[in-house]
Amino acid sequence: MDDGVLLYVYQGALVRIADGVQVPKAGSLLFCRHLRVEPGERVLELGCGAGLAAILAARAGCRVVATDVVPEAVACARENALLNGVADRLEVRLGDCYDPVAGLNFDLICTNPPQMPTPPGRDRDDPVAVADNGGVDGWEILDRAIQGAPRHLAPGGRLVFTIFAFLGQKVATSKLEGVGLTPRVIGREVQAFPRIGYERLDHIRSLDTEGTLPRTGIPKTVERFVVQGTKPA
Repeated sequence: MDDGVLLYVYQGALVRIADGVQVPKAGSLLFCRHLRVEPGERVLELGCGAGLAAILAARAGCRVVATDVVPEAVACARENALLNGVADRLEVRLGDCYDPVAGLNFDLICTNPPQMPTPPGRDRDDPVAVADNGGVDGWEILDRAIQGAPRHLAPGGRLVFTIFAFLGQKVATSKLEGVGLTPRVIGREVQAFPRIGYERLDHIRSLDTEGTLPRTGIPKTVERFVVQGTKPA
């Protein structure tokens, strides 16, 4: 039986979405719009999903390594690299965070990771749930990306990631400064409040120390930031 093929087109890139891999959503597109790369740069994407951002960087002339912990995503991204003619510049590796690139340095490390706060006891291990689960406070994967970045960034290199406003812009600044990276917000956008967030709203509000969400009622929107941390040259 033919179940059909789901294709996604963005900035001239054609991406096939396999079962168990998320379609690029608003956060992914915000992320892609603010990735600034130069030809010849060495780029690492953590948690590449279907590979859209990695493909765009490879098409811009970068040498890219993309990683994901979900086997379905790795297979999908490899297929999409071939589909877009960038398999010679884009290598997709299976593994957790920086494990697949031990000992390597990059000019840009980028990630749009799962960052939805998940109340204790509500986590699941299926691919769809993994793509949304940012741990109890939303920072579980982001923290690991930030902590490992200085070891894998070349001098002057930068780490770029997205966050929901309710995770805290000041928190992001403190975390980057804590590992010796200079923080800067390079993009921001107001988006529709994520549907999965409504069932976790009380938990999310308990974490919103910077008061970005209304304290009562149902929020319709949420601000998202693209944050950059730069390593000293």
